Amino acid sequence: MKLIQRLLRLGGTKDIERVNGRHVSTENGDNFVRNQVSVADYRDLQAAQGSSAIGLAATWACVQLIAGTIASLPLMVYRTDAQGIRRVAKDHPLYFVLHDSPNFDQTAVDFWEVMAASLELEGNAYADITRRAGGVINSLTPIRPDLVKARRRDDGSIEYEWTENGSRVVRRGEDVLHIRGPLGDALSGASTLSVCRSVFEGAVHADVAAASMFRNGVNPSGILSTSDTVRLTGPQRQELEDKLRTKYMGSIRQGTPMLLDGGLKWVPLSINPVDAQMLESRKFSGEQICTVFGVPPAMVGFGDKASNWGTGKEVDVLGFQKFTLRKRLKRIEQALTKQLVSLAERRAQGITIEFNLEGLLRGDTASRYEAHERAIGMGLMTRNECRALENLPPVDGGDVITVQMQDIPLAQAIKPKADGEGGSSPAAAPQA
Repeated sequence: MKLIQRLLRLGGTKDIERVNGRHVSTENGDNFVRNQVSVADYRDLQAAQGSSAIGLAATWACVQLIAGTIASLPLMVYRTDAQGIRRVAKDHPLYFVLHDSPNFDQTAVDFWEVMAASLELEGNAYADITRRAGGVINSLTPIRPDLVKARRRDDGSIEYEWTENGSRVVRRGEDVLHIRGPLGDALSGASTLSVCRSVFEGAVHADVAAASMFRNGVNPSGILSTSDTVRLTGPQRQELEDKLRTKYMGSIRQGTPMLLDGGLKWVPLSINPVDAQMLESRKFSGEQICTVFGVPPAMVGFGDKASNWGTGKEVDVLGFQKFTLRKRLKRIEQALTKQLVSLAERRAQGITIEFNLEGLLRGDTASRYEAHERAIGMGLMTRNECRALENLPPVDGGDVITVQMQDIPLAQAIKPKADGEGGSSPAAAPQA
């Protein structure tokens, strides 16, 4: 009920907020006087809020696309044996933590979406490592990156500190998973929001300006004039201004009939959004944000119409996978392998941690089946291996490697024929 009253300005209540310890209203000019707050100060304060850049459509869409895609990929633990054969190490303690459930509250998708989003926005992703008896990692709990401070101790080790539920928490470097973003050092990666602050501020101010324009019905001002023989007194001017502001200001009162007498005339001053290049400016700001995150604009609703369909869309998707996702996945994989897997395990068992990129084809049935067909035809996989990828049960005879065309066992195809078994005999050597 209070929200409706504020929107309709019922009961004389206006849109009031606290700024610098005072109650101010964006629609009451009396509040914006000297020694209090100006309209520009108020809007700058709103634009400077920490969530303003994240609230931009382009920022939110880019972070959601990157973080959501990374979180949807299965994270696997592999073991390489003495013969160089690599297999999924489901029996390794890290497999369940990384692939299924990093902690009691979150699934793997939830956890990795938070970690990937932290990397994109703050340049760092942190997780508190919990171990059980024997030093085996039991869980990973994400930490807000804006709360963490890292410092180098006198002995050369790194120490992390943050506040949790009002208490100070200090952890050694080996007890915190720290995935660093680009262009940083051992203590911290570079924050995208800080490095590209001007890009986000420009986009925020463009949105604030557009919101202000449309809040006033895209007709921000006009002239109320009288005839040449009429001169208004100060109280009369004030009364007209107050009535105009009360009855006609704001998009909610757009179209309200205006009754004028005494020779008054209303001459509107309209602003053409095309002339002001408002839409173009906001579009350009969105494309700049896409450039910052390395996302093709068409994938988040920006760009021209031609790039949103056909081969243009396909090229964008391939470029996104190769040049945007690949380096991010590699950064996460190497950080996990270095910090969570001991050097002894890496050397003795060949333990590595990698994302399974086949998850990107999960929603593309035609591409998956085409890849399976080629793998079977080239002798790279058996039919049952491909069926396992599709969550289908094995079939009899499906564990045999076959080659293209004849679909015969590979061993038979490469086995030399016995003498006299079909085919033409080699030509006899000429006699001397």
